[in-house]
Amino acid sequence: MKEKLKIDIVSDVVCPWCAIGYKRLEKAIEELGIEDQVEIEWQPFELNPGMPPEGQDLTEHITEKYGSTIEQQQESRENMTDIGEELGFKFDYFEGMRMANTFDAHVLLEYAKDFGKQNELKLRLMNSFFGERKDVSDKDVLKQALLDVGLNAEEALARLDNEEARYEVRNKHGEWKNLGVNSVPTIVFNMKSAVTGAQPVATFKQILGELISE
Repeated sequence: MKEKLKIDIVSDVVCPWCAIGYKRLEKAIEELGIEDQVEIEWQPFELNPGMPPEGQDLTEHITEKYGSTIEQQQESRENMTDIGEELGFKFDYFEGMRMANTFDAHVLLEYAKDFGKQNELKLRLMNSFFGERKDVSDKDVLKQALLDVGLNAEEALARLDNEEARYEVRNKHGEWKNLGVNSVPTIVFNMKSAVTGAQPVATFKQILGELISE
């Protein structure tokens, strides 16, 4: 039996283009009918490792980090909302929205991988943050997300106090940075080739088609 095409997606839970990139990749996989020939694994990347536990006002954060004006941010959010709608992903930007610290979410995504639930949990957390106005650093929000995808919330949350589990995430994050990943999403195919950003569905179809037929 032919080995599956391994797709690593280096991303963060609070990265809008990661959500868009994944939904476009998913669409490409579905349109090619190769769902059973690919294996997706999410890899940790913290966009803001220094984000305080209480988070930061999103507009203030984007202005500080990228120098974007309020108008530019508004235009960008409207654009992402429209793209999301086309792909069946909800962006609900609101006044007072806050950027969150995502380290705990990454620890839980590593836990979910052991049970084949990583993809489900990743999407659940992205939907919580972008579509349901929830703080994905909040333990109650994380607990609900775990329950929603059928994981043992108590056991999973205990991982957050496990130094080894926390080290593993930091280590993985460091490894990807050492490989040259400095923007997300970075989508890596069989650890041989990679694309960055939310590529169009057609581009993903072309890449996947070539790799699958090899």
